[in-house]
Amino acid sequence: MEVVHGREVYGVDVGAETRCAHYDSDVDVIAIRFACCGEYYPCYECHEAVADHEAAVWEDASARAVLCGVCGRELTVGEYLDCENTCPGCGASFNPGCRRHYDRYFAADVH
Repeated sequence: MEVVHGREVYGVDVGAETRCAHYDSDVDVIAIRFACCGEYYPCYECHEAVADHEAAVWEDASARAVLCGVCGRELTVGEYLDCENTCPGCGASFNPGCRRHYDRYFAADVH
């Protein structure tokens, strides 16, 4: 566990900007607050490795569920899905490849 901008982020080898053992590039700087437990994890693989329960997806676009590891801004699901891979708070770039995993975090009709 690492404290990032005052929030606990769980996972495997979590760094100061939310990078982890699974995703560690310059643009891997978000953590997702999982709907099932309300805890932040850098990725679904960290949740699978550390949590003792099955993951659940967000069905509410207004839920604050994404943490920018660069500035600490909490984005709603809708803000994150609409941000075009750039933090609206600080302009940090987010990994566009995360889109391949949206189904692990967000319901298909959440947007």
